[in-house]
Amino acid sequence: MYEDRFMRRAIEISARALDTPGTEPFGAVVVREGRIVGEGINRSRLDYDPTSHGETEAIRDACRKLETVDLRGCDLYTSCEPCALCVAAMEIAGISQLYYAAGLAEANAAISDLPDSARHSIDSRHLRTQCGRPVEERSMPSQQSLSADATAVLVAWARKVGAGAKTPTVSGAPEG
Repeated sequence: MYEDRFMRRAIEISARALDTPGTEPFGAVVVREGRIVGEGINRSRLDYDPTSHGETEAIRDACRKLETVDLRGCDLYTSCEPCALCVAAMEIAGISQLYYAAGLAEANAAISDLPDSARHSIDSRHLRTQCGRPVEERSMPSQQSLSADATAVLVAWARKVGAGAKTPTVSGAPEG
């Protein structure tokens, strides 16, 4: 259920960019059971990391604090509608609900006059289109190679990890 205090916190975090060089005004919080478990601000230029968006940083922070990669049951509040990268991270992590303040159109209008030297801009429309396409249909040239070698590592890892897992019986109690 939406709560203003969490959105206000996301916006407060985004405002840190006014005084912190290398950050951009995109803040986010991850909320579980009525409390903030992760916070993040866009640090792309500060950390030389194009994936360091407010939402991804909040997800990373929550995962570290909760010691899990499964954020099902958590909500994410963000100061701006997320790009496709952030939406993908939310889906992978299992975020249950998204709440955002500024829409992409509002954000683009607010920052459209900035020179490239001031921020690493993202063509959100292009990103969304490309992410949904099969690899052979994307605009970025791609080539597959050494598939069998990479697959062999995946198979070996799955066997090793699977060997340590206990198999449940029909009653639901683990065997062994």
